[in-house]
Amino acid sequence: MTGMRGLSVFISDIRNCQNKEAERLRVDKELGNIRTCFKNEKVLTPYKKKKYVWKMLYIHMLGYDVDFGHMEAVSLISAPKYPEKQVGYIVTSCLLNENHDFLRLAINTVRNDIIGRNETFQCLALTLVGNIGGRDFAESLAPDVQKLLISSSCRPLVRKKAALCLLRLFRKNPDAVNVDGWADRMAQLLDERDLGVLTSSTSLLVALVSNNHEAYSSCLPKCVKILERLARNQDVPQEYTYYGIPSPWLQVKAMRALQYFPTIEDPSTRKALFEVLQRILMGTDVVKNVNKNNASHAVLFEALSLVMHLDAEKEMMSQCVALLGKFISVREPNIRYLGLENMTRMLMVTDVQDIIKKHQSQIITSLKDPDISIRRRALDLLYGMCDVSNAKDIVEELLQYLSTAEFSMREELSLKAAILAEKFAPDLSWYVDVILQLIDKAGDFVSDDIWFRVVQFVTNNEDLQPYAASKAREYLDKIAIHETMVKVSAYILGEYGHLLARQPGCSPSELFSILHEKLPTISTPSIPILLSTYAKLLMHTQPPDPELQKKVWAVFKKYESCIDVEIQQRAVEYFELSKKGAAFMDVLAEMPKFPERQSSLIKKAEDVEDTADQSAIKLRAQQQPSNALVLADPQLVSGAPPPLKVPSVSGSMDPQSVARSISQPNGTLSNVDPHNPSPDLLSDLLGPLAIEAPPGGVSTDQHSPIGAEGVPDDVDGSAIVPVGEQTNTVEVIGNIAERFHALCLKDSGVLYEDPYIQIGIKAEWRGHHGRLVLFLGNKSTSPLTSVQAIILPPAHLKLELSPVPDTIPPRAQVQSPLEVMNIRPSRDVAVLDFSYKFGTNMVSAKLRIPAVLNKFLQPLQLTSEEFFPQWRALSGPPLKLQEVVRGVRPLALPEMANLFNSFRVMICPGLDPNPNNLVASTTFYSEITGAMLCLARIETDPADRTQLRMTVGSGDPTLTFELKEFIKEHLITIPMGSRALVPAPVAAPVAQPPSQAALADDPGAMLAGLL
Repeated sequence: MTGMRGLSVFISDIRNCQNKEAERLRVDKELGNIRTCFKNEKVLTPYKKKKYVWKMLYIHMLGYDVDFGHMEAVSLISAPKYPEKQVGYIVTSCLLNENHDFLRLAINTVRNDIIGRNETFQCLALTLVGNIGGRDFAESLAPDVQKLLISSSCRPLVRKKAALCLLRLFRKNPDAVNVDGWADRMAQLLDERDLGVLTSSTSLLVALVSNNHEAYSSCLPKCVKILERLARNQDVPQEYTYYGIPSPWLQVKAMRALQYFPTIEDPSTRKALFEVLQRILMGTDVVKNVNKNNASHAVLFEALSLVMHLDAEKEMMSQCVALLGKFISVREPNIRYLGLENMTRMLMVTDVQDIIKKHQSQIITSLKDPDISIRRRALDLLYGMCDVSNAKDIVEELLQYLSTAEFSMREELSLKAAILAEKFAPDLSWYVDVILQLIDKAGDFVSDDIWFRVVQFVTNNEDLQPYAASKAREYLDKIAIHETMVKVSAYILGEYGHLLARQPGCSPSELFSILHEKLPTISTPSIPILLSTYAKLLMHTQPPDPELQKKVWAVFKKYESCIDVEIQQRAVEYFELSKKGAAFMDVLAEMPKFPERQSSLIKKAEDVEDTADQSAIKLRAQQQPSNALVLADPQLVSGAPPPLKVPSVSGSMDPQSVARSISQPNGTLSNVDPHNPSPDLLSDLLGPLAIEAPPGGVSTDQHSPIGAEGVPDDVDGSAIVPVGEQTNTVEVIGNIAERFHALCLKDSGVLYEDPYIQIGIKAEWRGHHGRLVLFLGNKSTSPLTSVQAIILPPAHLKLELSPVPDTIPPRAQVQSPLEVMNIRPSRDVAVLDFSYKFGTNMVSAKLRIPAVLNKFLQPLQLTSEEFFPQWRALSGPPLKLQEVVRGVRPLALPEMANLFNSFRVMICPGLDPNPNNLVASTTFYSEITGAMLCLARIETDPADRTQLRMTVGSGDPTLTFELKEFIKEHLITIPMGSRALVPAPVAAPVAQPPSQAALADDPGAMLAGLL
């Protein structure tokens, strides 16, 4: 760039721009100038072409689209001189992707540079091919790159680039590297003395053996020799020694390659490798220097993985566990995390569990660590190391921790505690105690599968039934208990409450009274269980108790006209059955035993098993190269349970079948979704871009149809209406409408979530431009396929969504930027038509994008001298509109002011002398209106907070109307926080104030004359 004065001036002009608009104007001017020069080829010298191409690259780096000049950039590759050729290669690799048609024109030129004798040109060509890749390059250039890599006449600099270039081509097209004959060449490369070439070649080897380890078996002893050489620090140049550690990157790559081979047969090779591993284990410790720690621990943890893979002797395994035990007690959180994670993986190895148990107290201490990721790893480790000998201690610790654990961990914690109690219970009464404590302490996070399972155990064990009924009765004495506790207690007492008849407070009538007190506190899906319990209590009362019968029949009569079909049917049938005497007792006979089956809880835990517990070979075999921006998530939490469904009783069946249908808590206890959702994948992945996710429970969103062009239909004069799922076969987590309304008032959060995926948004707004990033997080341990995301834009917005990858890998996240430009004022919303496939389930949803009117507002606070001249200039309709609004959510004046500020309409205090009025101002940005001032006045009635008079004005009639309607929506129909309120009717605009006492004699004389 030396001597390019025009380029330097252009860069200075860009840096001196005062705002984004000025910058865009300067860029557009320069692009027009470049386009004109490119059309006039007669005066386009190589120097000018080089200068203009540099400018194009700079403009591209600023984030602007450069959709021309690609041919000129590619043509510079064939220039004979280095300055022009360098520009051509750099700009081509930045502007073009592997599928661009112009790249095919450059293949021959690139090949000539690769097979030529100019090393500088070879490096440029290899760098281009390595950065872009692509099938065309792989098919055409791979043989030449291979020859360059094994050439003895090339300098190490060129051969290093050739190895990395071949690695990229192999990832794009594995057939590009022919295995026949190449395996021996690969083994020869591992004898290379130059550590740069050796490191690059080892990277290539890792990719090759992951695809076909048998063909490269001759490379195994070579990798061991590399490790020996580095361990003894033999012939390692100073520039490859990092904080006293000989080439840690090469050590890691060599050990990773060894983990793809199944075993080591040769005794001498195996012995040499274990000596190296022993030296690494003995020579690694925690020091103060962070960089040295990072390098030495990278080598150490790869060595631990290799030790586990090779199934080393117990003595070495014990040494590994002891070393990890030291790591989990240090102050550095990253080292503690790695120590816990690797100790969890060590549990796969036999004969080390007892050694790990020695560190149980320290692991339990880690469960209270301030870092949530460390707490998660400690929970995984405790879960994995638990057995009969320590189950009681560990489960009690988990129950104690449950009260203070974060909400994001409680469901996983509950599930694992329930599984451990079931697998390792010393006696069944202890198991019942644990589950009931679990429900009592964390009812919201206990899935239905947990209490279904305890019901199975109680039903199948007669000795346990009186104890379980007694414990359930004790919990009912608490003033406030969770709905799940009501359900499990009602079920157990309905079946076995008669076993407690001799105990005080346990007569059928007393049991009915205490259960009926809980009825108003439970949701509709749980009422059928209580109705079944009432019927059971009535059946067990022999001879019949007239008083109890009267009370129970009154409940049945109350619900026999219930709108819920399930409740209505049960109430009617139980009422009629209760009149049948002996037949009633036959139908409601005690539940028969459940057939033996695999625990649904254990099956669920197996299906969502953490990949940290898998072997290194399985882990790396699953890794597939991808062009998408994918962020892997190491965390795992169970999701929300499916809604409870109680089967109805209809038709005539044999008594036992009817009894099972009535009494069973769910249709089938083993029918559990094997892919229960994992938690928030956005929480720890994004660093500064992390999304703040609002707390979401399981709820059902109400949806409205989509308009003809994908934009939501208008409802009650409001363009902001719910958009629903079309063909979903999964349950949505959280309320979609509430999530959307929350994102209308903030710039980051979760837009949509179901058991398999979470979609988050992070947005930035400047003037009439916006940039959103969609974060698509796969929560499951299986890939999501056939992923599609299409934007259905309204007429007033211009939107451009970057392509979403067709497949999202397991527990990974992809990002898709969305550019937004506001053309004119409107309240219509864009819709994201999103779909994906999980297994055989095809899931689709239409989601509103929160690119709404208030996003293009900029708060502006005016003084009285600035406000009143503008207010007077707006003479009346249609520039200034007034409306009396009734049905407003009653808000205190400070709350209403905060609401206005939240959607970027700034309250200007002190302009209105009436303390019950608010005056506000803001600036709206769109391509048509430019920056336009908007003013508003809100007159409230202190005697009736549900009505107010609103006046809005601006220089554009459409903007005035849209802003007035937008404010009205937020004052009436839009929920605050997570409280969904029913929309109230909106009064038609009237000329008279709503309350003469409050508004007709307006003391705000300063503004009264201007209205």
